[in-house]
Amino acid sequence: MQISSRFTIAIHIFACIDTFQREYKTTSDFLASSINANPVIIRKLLQQLKAAELISVQRGSGGASIAKPTNEITLYDIYRAVECVENGELFHFHENPNQNCPVGRSIHPVLDGRLKQIQDAMENEMRSITIADVLKDTKAKIAENQPV
Repeated sequence: MQISSRFTIAIHIFACIDTFQREYKTTSDFLASSINANPVIIRKLLQQLKAAELISVQRGSGGASIAKPTNEITLYDIYRAVECVENGELFHFHENPNQNCPVGRSIHPVLDGRLKQIQDAMENEMRSITIADVLKDTKAKIAENQPV
């Protein structure tokens, strides 16, 4: 089990937009250079974030901007926007446990509720962290690493 890197890339996009928006146009090429990823991947993520109304994108070389106050955007909003999990389920259960085996026929009922509980807890924690929190920490880390 692993959440797609699209999630962390999307957060990186927000940090770049916030950090560089006054100095540079935050285009997919610009973002791709910071993320060290293919601009096509970045464009797809930008479209997903735009569809979720989290960012605005100006066609051509206009660049991206954050569409609403950063304290209103949670990590959960970003997680859902970039489709990090298949069918909304974090855990993918193996398809056909052997029903002739006592463990095989019991494992689904034993784990299903617990796995849902774990996913709900993670998603609730993501709802409590805003992109503003991440941007504040990013700015502090950038300032810490600035040459004197």
